[in-house]
Amino acid sequence: MRMGITVIGGASVDTIIQLDTFPEPTPQTIWPRAGYRSLGSTGAGKALNLAALDIPVTLHTLLGRDAEGQFIRDALQHRNITLLAEETDAGTEQHVNLMDANGDRISLFVNPSTEPDAIDWRDVRTALAHSELAVINILAYARPALELARAAGKPIWTDLHDYDGKNSHHQPFVDAAEVVFLSSDKLPDYRHFMQQQIHKGKSLVVCTHGSCGATLIDSHGQWIEQPAFPAPNIEDTNGAGDAFFSGFLYGYLDRQPLATCMKLGAACGALCVGARSLAAPTLSREYLQSRLTGAPTSLD
Repeated sequence: MRMGITVIGGASVDTIIQLDTFPEPTPQTIWPRAGYRSLGSTGAGKALNLAALDIPVTLHTLLGRDAEGQFIRDALQHRNITLLAEETDAGTEQHVNLMDANGDRISLFVNPSTEPDAIDWRDVRTALAHSELAVINILAYARPALELARAAGKPIWTDLHDYDGKNSHHQPFVDAAEVVFLSSDKLPDYRHFMQQQIHKGKSLVVCTHGSCGATLIDSHGQWIEQPAFPAPNIEDTNGAGDAFFSGFLYGYLDRQPLATCMKLGAACGALCVGARSLAAPTLSREYLQSRLTGAPTSLD
């Protein structure tokens, strides 16, 4: 049976409000360009993109016993996704994301993620035993999964998002991971951090820079700079980083060269921003291959 990926943490219901510009902090009435409800958060984004690329995924997350929890269950219905949902009394995580015309975001965590007193990890242990690696996201409740993955002998990949280089919340994930992804949004000296992590034994560190592309360093000191792929249109930038992560991981699992993995990540991220969903409906292995070879697609 084909080995899959276990993803720990991160599913929410997001209300997306698209604005021309962010509002001034004064009382006012605003007419958005668009407003809609969507599946959100980093675990769901990775799961949907990997599933679209025909990679089996087990996603563990926290859900409330509420309508939002059912919304997430419905949105994650996919033949390649096995959902392990721990139900909590705190309610399902919810965000309101204000998006400006440049794709920048202000996120309001109207019902933040929780850290239950006890979690039943038995199904996660089973999933890890049949997985090639574990993607453990930086939610507080996911910290015990770091030790579970180590005990199972599985490489840990983590995504630090807009890490500032010193937030103590991230440190257990940084310490445990073999492969680290992050963005440079709050880390101007990202090169120093990347080199530091390689010196500490990481096999790969990848830093994304939004529309400016991404940078990779491996354990041999190889640097790769990947420009962003042009996006035909920008509809919604939510989930672009998770799409990049997933495109890269798809190439990595296929034993592609790291430069090719970076191109696959860039292609996946560019496709994501053109859709109002965490994974573009048109995403497929065939689409990514066409972007690498330059063959025309229905989106070009």
